[in-house]
Amino acid sequence: MAKNSSKKSEGVKKPEKVFRIGFVSASVFAHEIETDEGPITIRSVNVQKRYKDGDDVKYTSSFNLAELPQAVRALQLAQGYVERAEVEMILD
Repeated sequence: MAKNSSKKSEGVKKPEKVFRIGFVSASVFAHEIETDEGPITIRSVNVQKRYKDGDDVKYTSSFNLAELPQAVRALQLAQGYVERAEVEMILD
């Protein structure tokens, strides 16, 4: 059972941070895991492109040549965010 979630959003994990450039976005997700030293937060990044197919909005992880710079920049921003979050971890 998910912690602190309403029935509407049950099972759907929202990103901690999203970096969007044009139709390309890099989403950072935080996951808490248990270790022998206690709980720690690890992060993962998902990169995707939003597009329309008729009236439907869809997402893909495929990029054409013109979209690659946007994907690279969104990933760079996400990398910086994750690095700052990891650096600020308090270790006992």
